[in-house]
Amino acid sequence: MARKSRKFLATQEMAYAEVQYIHTALYIRLSVEDRDKRSNSIETQKMVLENHLSGKPEFLVHDVYIDNGCTGTNFQRPAFQQMLADIEAGKINCVIVKDLSRLGRSSIDTGFYLEQFFPAHKVRFISVADRYDSENPDNLHGGIILPLKNMINEAYSMDIGRKVRSQLRQAMRAGDYVGAHALYGYRKDPKDCHKLLVDEEAAAVIRQIFEWAHEKVSVNAIVMRLNAAGFRAPNHYKHQKGVITNENLVGTGIWQTRTVARILDNELYAGDMLQGKTKVVEHRQVRAGADNLIAVPDTHEAIISKEMFEAVRAWRTQVAKESKQYEVTPFAPNIFKGKAFCVHCGVSLQWQRNRRKTMPDAYYFHCPTNSRVKKGACAGVTMYERDLLPAVRNMLKTRLADTLKKYAGALRGAAERQRWLDGMQDSLTQSRTQLLRARGLVQGLYDNLVRDIICEEDYRILKEKYDADISASLGEIDGLEKGVAALKGQIAQYEALLQASKDLSHSRRLSAALVEFLVERIDITHDQEITLTTRFEDEWEQYSEVWQQCANM
Repeated sequence: MARKSRKFLATQEMAYAEVQYIHTALYIRLSVEDRDKRSNSIETQKMVLENHLSGKPEFLVHDVYIDNGCTGTNFQRPAFQQMLADIEAGKINCVIVKDLSRLGRSSIDTGFYLEQFFPAHKVRFISVADRYDSENPDNLHGGIILPLKNMINEAYSMDIGRKVRSQLRQAMRAGDYVGAHALYGYRKDPKDCHKLLVDEEAAAVIRQIFEWAHEKVSVNAIVMRLNAAGFRAPNHYKHQKGVITNENLVGTGIWQTRTVARILDNELYAGDMLQGKTKVVEHRQVRAGADNLIAVPDTHEAIISKEMFEAVRAWRTQVAKESKQYEVTPFAPNIFKGKAFCVHCGVSLQWQRNRRKTMPDAYYFHCPTNSRVKKGACAGVTMYERDLLPAVRNMLKTRLADTLKKYAGALRGAAERQRWLDGMQDSLTQSRTQLLRARGLVQGLYDNLVRDIICEEDYRILKEKYDADISASLGEIDGLEKGVAALKGQIAQYEALLQASKDLSHSRRLSAALVEFLVERIDITHDQEITLTTRFEDEWEQYSEVWQQCANM
C-alpha cells in the first residue's frame, strides 16, 4: 500500500479531532499483610497495569494512585479519596486495578463504588486479573461474579483481622507485653521482646515519684520537683537512649502533670500486667471498657511495692472525691481560647478568674510555666481580658482597613471582575478544545501507523509535535484553573472581610466568631506587648501571588 505524505496528513487532522481519549486512573493498594507477598507488591501491581495498557494508546493515564500500608476494609485512604475527588472533578473516566481485592475488601462498600458511584460518574472500571471490564458486553456475568468475589475478599480480611486480634489477646493472657515500646522505667528483654526488665536509671525516678506521692505531695508539686532536679521526661530520656528515633515524639524534655498522673495510675510499676485498656474501632484507637481488660499479676519485676501503689491510689481517689464536693461556678466563655501564647516560653496562656464579692469576676490570661513546670523558667505573662479585648479589636480594625484597600485596588469594580472571569473562562474553554483536538490527532496518528498509511519516521515527528501541544495545553489549563479559583476566592474573601469590618464598627466587643475568622495567634510579653497574627493578611498574599501569575498569562 502506498504511503501518504505529510501534506496528506495535514488535511486529515480535523477528521481525528473528535477522537475521545480514555482518561485513566491506575489504582494500587498494598496492605500491611500483603507486604510479604511479591505478587501484590506495588512494583508488581504497576507492572501488571502497564502491561495491560501496552498497545492501547487510547488509554491516557491521568495519574497513578498508590495507598501503601492501607487496609482494604474501609475506603478512607488518602490516594483513593484523591482519586474520587478527581473523578468528581471530571478528570477521570476510567479506573483500572490489578484485581478486585486492591479496590477493597468490604463487599458493601466495594459494591457501592462498582454499581453506583462509578456508573453515576460514567467511569469505566477494569479489573485485570479478574478479566472484568464494565464496558465489555461479554462481562455480563460480572453481575454475579463480582459480588461473590467481594464477599470472599471481605471474609479473607475479616479472618486475618480476627487471627491477629486473637493472637494478641492470647499473648496478653499469657502475661506477655505487647506494647511497641517498654514503659518508662523498663526496657525490653533482648532475648524476648514480650518480657520486661527494669531500667535502673529510669526506675530510680519512678521510685522517687511514688515516694513523694506516698507522702501526699500533689501531682503539680511533683512535676515542679522533677523539673527543678533536672530529671529528663520519659520521651526525652528514651530518645537519648535511642529507643525513640522520631524527633516529633521527643517533646520538650519537661515533665507535665499528665505524665506523672499516668505513672501513678499504672499497675505495671507494681509488677502486674493490665492490658487491653484501648482497642481499635474503625482503625482508630479508643479507650476500651472494663470487659476488655486482661490482668495478669506478678509478670515481671516490680519497681515499687504493691502496698505503696495501693496506698497512693487510695489517696488520689480520696483527693478526687473531695474535689468533686466543692461547688464549681462555670467560667465565662474565652473567645481567645487556643490563640493566646506566652512569647517567652511559647506555652498557651491559661484562662483564669479573680473572684470578687461586690463586682463581676475579673478574667485574665496567665502563663503557667513558673507554677506548673519550674520556678524561674519563664519571664511570666499576665494580662487582663479587659485590656486585651480593646487592644486586639483596634489592631484588627486597622489591619482590616489596609487589607480591604488592597483587595479593592486589585479587584476593581464588579463589572470588571466579571469581565476578567468571563475572559479566563473563554481561554479555559479554548485550551480544553485544543487539548481534545491534540489528543484526537495522536489517536488518529497511531491508527494511520497501524494501517500502514504513514511510516514510523512521520509518526515519530508528528507525535512529538502533538505531545508538545498537549503539554502546552495542560500547562495553560492548570494555570487558568488556578487563576479562576484565585479570583473567585479573592471575591468571596473580600466580601467576608468587608462584612467583618462592618461588624467590628457596629459592636464595641469582639465576638468568638470574628476572632475565629480573623485571628491566627496572639503573642504577649511580660510587659504586655501584643503581637497579632491574622489569617486574612497571609491569605491576601497567597491570592495576590496567584492572581498576578494569571494576569500575565
